[in-house]
Amino acid sequence: MVLTNSSSLLPSKTFLHHQSLLSSPQTTPQALPKSTRSIKPISAVHSSDPSTTPILSNKPTIAAAATSAAATVTKPDSKKWAVDSWKTKKALQLPEYPDPKELGSVLQTLEAFPPIVFAGEARNLEERLGEAAMGDAFLLQGGDCAESFKEFNANNIRDTFRILLQMGAVLMFGGQMPVIKVGRMAGQFAKPRSDPFEEQNGVKLPSYRGDNINGDAFDSKSRIPDPQRMIRAYCQSAATLNLLRAFATGGYAAMQRVTQWNMDFTEHSEQGDRYRELAHRVDEALGFMAASGLTVDHPIMTTTDFWTSHECLLLPYEQSLTRMDSTSGLYYDCSAHFLWVGERTRQLDGAHVEFLRGVANPLGIKVSDKMDPNQLVKLIEILNPQNKPGRITIITRMGAENMRVKLPHLIRAVRRAGQIVTWVSDPMHGNTIKAPCGLKTRPFDAIRAEVRAFFDVHEQEGSNPGGVHLEMTGQNVTECIGGSRTVTFDDLSSRYHTHCDPRLNASQSLELAFIIAERLRKRRLVSAPLSSL
Repeated sequence: MVLTNSSSLLPSKTFLHHQSLLSSPQTTPQALPKSTRSIKPISAVHSSDPSTTPILSNKPTIAAAATSAAATVTKPDSKKWAVDSWKTKKALQLPEYPDPKELGSVLQTLEAFPPIVFAGEARNLEERLGEAAMGDAFLLQGGDCAESFKEFNANNIRDTFRILLQMGAVLMFGGQMPVIKVGRMAGQFAKPRSDPFEEQNGVKLPSYRGDNINGDAFDSKSRIPDPQRMIRAYCQSAATLNLLRAFATGGYAAMQRVTQWNMDFTEHSEQGDRYRELAHRVDEALGFMAASGLTVDHPIMTTTDFWTSHECLLLPYEQSLTRMDSTSGLYYDCSAHFLWVGERTRQLDGAHVEFLRGVANPLGIKVSDKMDPNQLVKLIEILNPQNKPGRITIITRMGAENMRVKLPHLIRAVRRAGQIVTWVSDPMHGNTIKAPCGLKTRPFDAIRAEVRAFFDVHEQEGSNPGGVHLEMTGQNVTECIGGSRTVTFDDLSSRYHTHCDPRLNASQSLELAFIIAERLRKRRLVSAPLSSL
């Protein structure tokens, strides 16, 4: 893969201090040498094959947007969609910028920038998620609760990517099925808030909404929404994805390195020992393949698929990075491969649902125990009227007990409607508590219990557990209590670095991966005799 520097495409006055971050993640498809076109590329980390994925053109007029997209991704009787039709709906969780003129200037600049991801990559991910819906693959989606400008560095990106590689290897080995690796990375900045204001010591200020909107320091200047932060978020997202592409295709993700992915601080732990044993078994299998004359230098063994995702929250930013795919005529939000709508913004007649129904990216819907089954069916109809496999992923977040009570009704309602979705567990958000010291935390035992409830319900209903969605990091933080290397309430303050919600550390993430892998293994062994009949 050839990487070219795209800093010349950006206004030098605005981006002089960001140019070193903006190596283009990809060349355009025409620039690919012919020798690479005959080989099917790793879908999310290469420029897309020109025969299957066109270059994304700049947005045409709103009228053209309405004519093209409405005919292809909306119901025949629905109102025409346009890239800005969300503005006619009630929009929750959006900041109020003090200077509309500056906001408009920033959005106009973003509209002229290259896309961060490509339409063909998003389509490939949708196909893979369709396999997960059928029980033929498993989604591993994880990363920061909220990315930050302060902690942006190569080591943090590498460590999160590495723990996802480790978890993917564990899940693939246990489930004997492909693992779809999607990062909450390269764009996961904005966070919804339950209260628009925050109060400390009698001082009331606007809430911190993520580094792409305002600052986390508790002072009036930091909390003013600043549109220039969107430009910095774009720069950081592009640089993050550029590094992820290099890791995914440059040999770091090669299966031959499976034994080298272990984190230093997991080396002498129970999870480290279990992982090392698994890695040795993989090494032996690779050695057998090589001895048998089967090459281990094939791209499938030396590279990996990796996609990015974030919550679709800051709609002006999302609109500015939406492009029309010139061959299919569909619109893609090119800020990420996969977008999800959150619990607080999934109103049927809301602005976020209106925007998402018109873009062709695979979409997620966060669902708590408050979700009415009939409303879920209606929401899926709006977002996926053609019932395309892989288009919709339902991300459940409700706690273990609620999961056992509420999830069966949702599964049955979706099944009665004949809708194809990928069911995924988010065991994090339903298990947040406040520690005696005042910090938010999540008990590992509660996270594990919700994952087990998720698998139990799907086993009971005869449906497919399609994946897991985690807030996690490759760093050795102390934010979630419990795990085999026990983090206690007293430990929380020692390495509590999150800008929002508590994350699993690398050891806890790997431990959870082994638990899930065991469930996948048992599921595989039960279904194996049936498939042979």
